[in-house]
Amino acid sequence: MSNLFRDLLKKVGSGNHTGENLTRAEAAIATSMMLRGEATPAQIGAFLIAHRIKRPTAEELGGMLDAYDELGPKLQPLFCDRAVIVLGIPYDGRTRTAPVSILTALLLATVQQPILMHGSDRMPTKYGLPLVDIWQSLGIDWTRLPLEKTQQVFEKTGIGFVYTPRHFPLTKSLWEYRDQLGKRPPFATMELIWSPYAGNSHIITGFVHPPTETLFQETFALRGITQFTTIKGLEGSPDLPRDRTAIIGLGGSTSSRETEMSSNDNALSSQRTFERLHLVPREYGFTTHNVPLETTEKLLTDMQGILQGRPSELMQTALWNGGFYLWRCGICSDVRSGIAKAEALFTSGAVSEKLKELTQVVDAVYQQLFQTV
Repeated sequence: MSNLFRDLLKKVGSGNHTGENLTRAEAAIATSMMLRGEATPAQIGAFLIAHRIKRPTAEELGGMLDAYDELGPKLQPLFCDRAVIVLGIPYDGRTRTAPVSILTALLLATVQQPILMHGSDRMPTKYGLPLVDIWQSLGIDWTRLPLEKTQQVFEKTGIGFVYTPRHFPLTKSLWEYRDQLGKRPPFATMELIWSPYAGNSHIITGFVHPPTETLFQETFALRGITQFTTIKGLEGSPDLPRDRTAIIGLGGSTSSRETEMSSNDNALSSQRTFERLHLVPREYGFTTHNVPLETTEKLLTDMQGILQGRPSELMQTALWNGGFYLWRCGICSDVRSGIAKAEALFTSGAVSEKLKELTQVVDAVYQQLFQTV
């Protein structure tokens, strides 16, 4: 089997003149062999760094996703008319700016918009603050739930979290390589658009560099995915920035909703399948300031304050993001009304109640699990 992998390695590692891109099928085979440990450690390390230097193609990302679909977990479809939002968050975690994606998830679930997140523990190369740690600090421990129990929580609350060390343990074999190589391999890029959901989903992913967004678009097209959102967000996440114009890509028609643009943009055609949106924070009354990530304790204190309806700089970031997401999901007709609705839901305690409901459901599932054991 390692001889087969060697042939794939030769294609991506032969340099500009003689190297070749993998086909989608070959990329799927290579990914599967690495995850299963059928390639040797030397081959895996060489492949990951060579593929990073070469840069992946849409076909290669598509093949990687095919392998993840074959080997990885999938939560089963909900009985819901809405597409499930799948938030693609970098596994490296955050190191510079305060994340609000969990507040966004709670906000959306409060208005019956199902949302699914996925992630791991602190990961190389940044070893930043991961989502699972924030959830645990809020009283929600996703790390010990079997996938079928996560499914139960997802069905009851509209919020799910696929914890890859437990639910997709094959990926753990690649963590050490990421640390030793000191660079993110193409897997890290692919994971941003991976959907561990078997039903109708709306993938929302962040990006840093414009070529990555183009690569995502091409990969979505290859896989027949038309409903997606790309955001040049904070540290590559789907959190909208406040210190600059938010550059957003909208996949799928917006004919049923008002499309808000910055003052320099024209109205968009509802017939287009990809549309560019620019949102300027100051045009919505927000200061151009990203809240820094200081300590986890400070972040949690600020998040608890938001859930209690107290004004703060982080509340402004939560409202900015909440307004956009409520509009993008079709809950509100425009971003301004989304901001107003987000503020009402936070200050009324509705989002806090959703967290309490989630806590109760998770605690009940754990009690049932331990009694069974």
